[in-house]
Amino acid sequence: MTTTLQERIEPRLEQVMDLSSAVIAGLVAGTIFFLVLVFVAPIFFEFNAWVYVRLFASVFLGDTILAPPATFDGTALGVALGTHLGLSVLFSLAIAFVFHRWGLLVGILGGALFGCALYLINFHAMNQFFPWFVQMRGWDMLIGHALFGAVAGGVYEALEIEEWVEVEGSEG
Repeated sequence: MTTTLQERIEPRLEQVMDLSSAVIAGLVAGTIFFLVLVFVAPIFFEFNAWVYVRLFASVFLGDTILAPPATFDGTALGVALGTHLGLSVLFSLAIAFVFHRWGLLVGILGGALFGCALYLINFHAMNQFFPWFVQMRGWDMLIGHALFGAVAGGVYEALEIEEWVEVEGSEG
């Protein structure tokens, strides 16, 4: 492979994703999403907040946790928080990986679109494994997922410490 004179003088650099910022963004966005679904969505959509908690918990506890009454359950809350925040960090890492090169505005808008894609995956494609998710499809979940993505992308971009590494194969 031949290199140009400019490549020999100025090595090619590539921006690297900031993992710690992505993890923090996932925790922040996941917490905001959880709080909005538990405290705000029930006001607008007249829904019991514990249904959301039990829905998140059902990923690991199965559909039996969804049985009425939808009241406080410590196990469901613990599993729901662990599941939700774990997935939030994972999804935030994906958002950061895709959008980390383009700045705050693209992070927010791209994150929101990514959140909408997550909604489609979670409530349409995952129905094969979690058929009870069909009942939770709706504007509240779509808006929540878009909000999650926008916050994750925005917080990541706001916290990101830009680091550049030399692309392998370029010589300085």
